[in-house]
Amino acid sequence: MPITLRPAEPDDESFLYELYASTRAEEMAAWGWSEAQQQGFLNLQFRGQQAHYAQYPNPDHQIILYETQPIGRLFVSRHEEEIHLADIALLPKYRGQGIGATLIQNLLMEATQSGKAVRLYVEKFNRAQQLYLRLGFRIIGDAQSHYFMEWKSPTGEKLCPI
Repeated sequence: MPITLRPAEPDDESFLYELYASTRAEEMAAWGWSEAQQQGFLNLQFRGQQAHYAQYPNPDHQIILYETQPIGRLFVSRHEEEIHLADIALLPKYRGQGIGATLIQNLLMEATQSGKAVRLYVEKFNRAQQLYLRLGFRIIGDAQSHYFMEWKSPTGEKLCPI
């Protein structure tokens, strides 16, 4: 698949809302709310997420593209000791095809080369938790509704680029 990244722009807001809503679809269906209740809740939660992400230092907010079509987001915050994976999400039809795993593996290579850990929070009921475990992350903390996970280079050493 021809997957590329480009910086997020203000014009991406409607796509980002659609993407966010898609990540909460199962949850919304289980609650039995009306469409109006769901939209009100999702809008409030989306605005909260955007405000939260705006607080991250060194934000790198990318739109994941299939050819020229937006299909997801990757939000990373780089620090001196770590790369924080704040969010990775794909539209439903692109999930389970290895796109997310490949993008995360790219972050793991970057972390290995820079001698940093990759850390993230994942909701306890989120299926992505299994992907993170498969990629070598381990749970290092429990924040009630979320796990705090970390990946470190197996060698623990900084690699010099060739």
